Parts: sequence; structure tokens; C-alpha cells
Amino acid sequence: MPKAASLDPKIDACIANARPFAQPILNHLRQLIHQACPNVTESIKWSRPFFEHKGNILCNISAFSQHCSFGFWGQEIGQVLREAGVVSNEAMGSLGRITSLDVLPPDAQMLAWLNQAVAFIDSGNYTSPIAARSKVAKAVVKAPKPATEIPEAFAHALKASKPAAKAFAAFSPSCQREYTEWIADAKRPETRDKRIAQAIEWIAEGKQRNWKYQNC
Repeated sequence: MPKAASLDPKIDACIANARPFAQPILNHLRQLIHQACPNVTESIKWSRPFFEHKGNILCNISAFSQHCSFGFWGQEIGQVLREAGVVSNEAMGSLGRITSLDVLPPDAQMLAWLNQAVAFIDSGNYTSPIAARSKVAKAVVKAPKPATEIPEAFAHALKASKPAAKAFAAFSPSCQREYTEWIADAKRPETRDKRIAQAIEWIAEGKQRNWKYQNC
């Protein structure tokens, strides 16, 4: 088990606030990270648990409503994973949607990858994916995603609540899209109306669609 002094209480709280299915997954991944890198430093970045070695991001873990994710950082370990054919685009992170401990690679394999990632940092062969993306961004201009059409009933509800309308207008396009798609995906009118009522309440309080899980 990791030494208590090396554990960040914010990550303890983050895991404790995750859904029950996610807690054993996050705890197990955290233990593997500390086993591979006893001097790892924990922190919260972008509302998620991150693990750093010698000032470089080693990996991160995340919990969502129905799955967890594990993300290796560094272009070099990324290449190793791609060559092994394990990189998944199903979800955020390197290994796709992690819904239980059973779908994780064996511990020995996870530790081998973690040890290799640590070795890349120790040897100076580490390229941050943020730095790599920033170089590409200078050369490639991506078209913005089209705005999502707001369902008529949702638009009326927003208009009827000044606090919700003001807060919704201040949200980023991606945050707005999360709400509109959630409501538009409702199969039945009663489900749609229930979601609209809940959305108006949350939005008026300044909460994003997945606010319950943003601390993890």
C-alpha cells in the first residue's frame, strides 16, 4: 500500500465521491501507480487525479457515470501502447471504457507499462502530449463544432427562468451541448419534461450537466 504521506487527501475525497462501481477500480489503479513509482506525486488537475514523476505527468485516472478511464502521458509510452495494439478510442484515456476490474489488463502488464513510462522520464525521453498538440495546433485549424439545436420545450423553460437563462448563456458551447443532447435524447415526453425540470434547477445553480462527477 502507498505511504499515507504520499497520498493527496483531495484524491481520497475524489475517489470517495465516485460511484460505488468506480471506487475499487480507482483505488486499484492508484495502488499500481505507487507500486511502479513509489516517489510519484499526486495532484488534481482539470478536476481529475493526476500522478507526476520528476515534474512530468506520468498518468491520470478518471471516473464517469458508467465507466472509468486510465490515461498514460508522454508520446513515447503512447507509441509503445499503439504498437501493442491496446490503445482504445472508446473513451477518454488510453485503455477505453473501464467498467470493472475484470476488464483491466493483468497487473503484471500494467506494472510493466508503468515502469517503462517511468524509465522514459528518468532517461529524459519524454515528450508531453500537450506540447505535441500545441505544435500541431499552430499548423492545423479545426472547424468549430456546429451549435446543437436547443429543443423548443427546453428553450421555453430557459426563457421562463432568468437565473437559468443567464447561467446557460455563460456556459461554454460544450457544456450547453451536454444539456441539450441529454434532453433531446429523451425517448418519451414525460422523460423529456423531467429532464428539463432537473436541468433548469441545476443550471440556475450554475451546475454543469455532469457536476456530480466533476470533482473526480
